[in-house]
Amino acid sequence: SSKMIRSFAKNVLRRSRPVGLQIRTNYIGLKAPNFSAEACMPDNTFKSISLSDYAGKPVVMYFYPADFTFVCSSEVPGYSQLNAEFEKEGAQLIGVSMDTVHVHKAWKNAPSELGGLSGFDVNHPIIGDASGEVSDLFDVRMDDGEGLPCRAVFLIDEDGTVMAEHRNADPIGRNTKEALRMLQALHEHKKTGKVIPADWTPGGDTMETSTESVDEYLKKLKSK
Repeated sequence: SSKMIRSFAKNVLRRSRPVGLQIRTNYIGLKAPNFSAEACMPDNTFKSISLSDYAGKPVVMYFYPADFTFVCSSEVPGYSQLNAEFEKEGAQLIGVSMDTVHVHKAWKNAPSELGGLSGFDVNHPIIGDASGEVSDLFDVRMDDGEGLPCRAVFLIDEDGTVMAEHRNADPIGRNTKEALRMLQALHEHKKTGKVIPADWTPGGDTMETSTESVDEYLKKLKSK
């Protein structure tokens, strides 16, 4: 299977790499690995979910290092506040950390004085990847001694293809709106067949794949 081939190739590369060189997985253009994992749901119940549960719709999947920490306490509410916009685009938002689902529930219900998120509606599943299996599948664990996930986000198309991925180091919080912009850009491309230039937002200029279109776009850009 393709999964076995990828695993074999990765192991060969690991054995042959120079000391200190880490081999990283790049899933762009490939099918995202399926998984089954327990999640803390919006109503604080626990449920096993799989990526395949959301087949036929885009998935925005973000990883973060840990509950009850600092930057993470800004990111999870940030994604939650955008969830209505993700849903408007037909997408499923999923969070992942290596905390247990019980810690997720406690974090969601704790007051901000204790580092909790009780003032926010965490309105999407948060996977409790305590074994690290999902983080390993997406190759997002940091080589920092603890092996926690970095701040990674994956945009997965309706057919399960990874169309974008982004990773930040622990101290650097993400622009949560960028995940929404990427999703909107993907939908614009699918709808029009045009390619999406840098810093595009809905309603902005797109491009044909021609020199003439590049010329037109750059002249408009220069005149702004």
